[in-house]
Amino acid sequence: MFPGFPSLSFSNPSIGIFSIEFDLYLITSQTHHFFFSFYPLQIYLQYPKFILPLKKKKQWNTQESCFQLGDECSSDADCQTGLSCFSCSEAFDGLRCIRSTTTNQFEFMNSLPFNRYAYLTTHNSFANEVEPLHTGIRLTFLNQEDNVTQQLNNGVRALMLDTYDFKGDIWLCHSFGGRCHDFTAFWLAIDTLKEVEAFLSANPSEIVTLFLEDYVETPNGLSKVFKDAGLMKYWFPVSSMPQNGRDWPLVKDMVASNQRFVVFTSAKSKQESEGIAYQWNYVVENHYGDVGEHPGECSNRGESAPLDDKSKSLVLINHFHSIALKVMACEDNSASLISMLDTCYGRAGNRWANFVAVDYYKRSDGGGVFQAVDKLNGQLLCGCDDVHSCVPGSSSATCSATKDQ
Repeated sequence: MFPGFPSLSFSNPSIGIFSIEFDLYLITSQTHHFFFSFYPLQIYLQYPKFILPLKKKKQWNTQESCFQLGDECSSDADCQTGLSCFSCSEAFDGLRCIRSTTTNQFEFMNSLPFNRYAYLTTHNSFANEVEPLHTGIRLTFLNQEDNVTQQLNNGVRALMLDTYDFKGDIWLCHSFGGRCHDFTAFWLAIDTLKEVEAFLSANPSEIVTLFLEDYVETPNGLSKVFKDAGLMKYWFPVSSMPQNGRDWPLVKDMVASNQRFVVFTSAKSKQESEGIAYQWNYVVENHYGDVGEHPGECSNRGESAPLDDKSKSLVLINHFHSIALKVMACEDNSASLISMLDTCYGRAGNRWANFVAVDYYKRSDGGGVFQAVDKLNGQLLCGCDDVHSCVPGSSSATCSATKDQ
């Protein structure tokens, strides 16, 4: 979504951000990758508090196991199922167990319309650390740690993908000068779409949504890649999408009819030419990147109708900075995310977000985006601050008395 700053991936432990000779800065992560950036001044001016000193990693007693949320840990194996071992230097020293999977809101009730639920969304889902190089070199930024399959298995239900014509095919790519290049390309779109197909096939009660930042100009290029990936059998048709703010079909009906793949494109012409829904006919969306990160503010991006335009049934809220750094994502995905969702609720005409898009979705100081989505689903399903307060299997919007007492 943003022009990338050059970075080069290496296999090496990582610990912070520090300067070396010739004004070259080393931007590092906590997962054995680091990246050389050639824009240190831009990063320092925008994010000075994230320029961290080099420090030795704290050693933990490997004979002790850390199981609970917030406990100290040395690896994911120390943490309970659903938790991962990560750092968050803005909130605590060392490594702790934090939440890394969602609650399945459909297990509480699946009898409501699609727009009465909230879905964890990954920004630039394809720009992750797991996939190998396919063009020999990559000098661009990353936004996620897990590949798409891992994201979906952890409860992500909406993916943001940037599609381009490249090398005679459709690729997922960051742009440089408005085009895809060897050094900004990730891989063929069909490979990621096949991951989505495999997930939908293995999980017949789940629904996946795609938001495409679409630069494909090849006639019917996207339609072909969706067909070749085997996704058309799950396709939710434009003709069934509601107009004028009406409710979407019930989730249980979408599942029963196997229309479990919802796709939006940023290219308006594709709705008529290829039957792919133009996003802003159905969705309102706030500003992305640094422009959208001012506390107490929540305004629509330029292409979107105002957030309080209730003729659109779905609300998408972005919460990430223009340059993706793990240490920054940790802070973004913690208390400030809940605050942003509360602010955007009011700006959207007292409507809770349906989609919450973030970078490095597993990074936080504790409950993170997973707790935030639990709050959204609690509000949408039963008017409570946690989906676990909603009575499982209920067909009406009710809260369990035990939670609210």
